[in-house]
Amino acid sequence: MPKIPVGLQLYTLRDATGEDFIGTLKKIAAMGYEVVEFAGYGDVPAKEMASVLDGLGLKTSSAHIGLPFGEPEKIGDELKKHLEYNHELGTKYIISPFAPIEQFTQPEEFTNFYAQLQQIGEEVKKNGFQYGYHNHAFELEILRNGKPMLDELFASVSADNLIVELDLYWVQKAGLNPVEYLQQYKGRTPLVHVKDMTGDDRKYFAEVGHGIIDFSSIFNIAEEIGIEYYIVEQDSCERDPLESVKMSIDYLKSIGIA
Repeated sequence: MPKIPVGLQLYTLRDATGEDFIGTLKKIAAMGYEVVEFAGYGDVPAKEMASVLDGLGLKTSSAHIGLPFGEPEKIGDELKKHLEYNHELGTKYIISPFAPIEQFTQPEEFTNFYAQLQQIGEEVKKNGFQYGYHNHAFELEILRNGKPMLDELFASVSADNLIVELDLYWVQKAGLNPVEYLQQYKGRTPLVHVKDMTGDDRKYFAEVGHGIIDFSSIFNIAEEIGIEYYIVEQDSCERDPLESVKMSIDYLKSIGIA
C-alpha cells in the first residue's frame, strides 16, 4: 500500500515565509515534508515558485484562498488570480479556509452562501481544479434544524463541486468524533488537516503526536476514506514554529506515516 504523502499548511510558518519564503521551503523539504498547502505566496512569481518547488522535490496539494463572500461582485476577479497562479504550480485543490458564517442571522444568508459555494465550485472545476471547504469548530457548533451547520453546507452543495477538507482538531474541539466525521464523508475527503490538541483545559494547538487526538484510528481508515494527503497544521505554536513542524514530521516518521 503506497504511503499517503504528508504536507504542511504554510500558514503555520507565516512569520518565516514572510521573511524568506524560498528559504523556508528549503527547510521544510529538508525535514521530510513532501507536499505544501499554500496560504499566500509572498511576493514570489508563480513560475519561480514552480521552479523552486520542483528543485526541492515538493508538490503542491492545495491552496487556501480568501474570497470576499460579502462582496460577490469581486469574487470572480479574486478567484481568477488564484487559479492562474496555481495552474503554474500543478495544484489540484482550491480551498476556502473561512467564511463569516458566525455573522449570519437570517436563514437566507445560509442558503445564499451555499449557492455561492456551488457557483464557485463550478467555476473552479471548469478551470481544471477541485474546490473545497475547510472547517473550524463554529460550523459544527451552529445548529441548523438540529444538526451541525457544516452538514447542511455539504448537503446543499454537490460533491462534484465541493470536497471536504476536514480539520481534525476543530472537529474534536467542537466535541465531536473525528473518526465518525471522516466516515460520514467517505469518498469526499481527499485532504485532512492533521492537527493535535493539548490535554489540559485550554485544548490548545499541539505538535502532532504530542496531544490527545487519536491519530492511529484515523490513519487506520485513511485509505478506506479516500484520503490523498495528510496536511500538518498548527495555528499557533508555543515554541519556534519551525521546531514545532519538525516535531510533527518526526513523530509521523516514527510511526511509519511519513
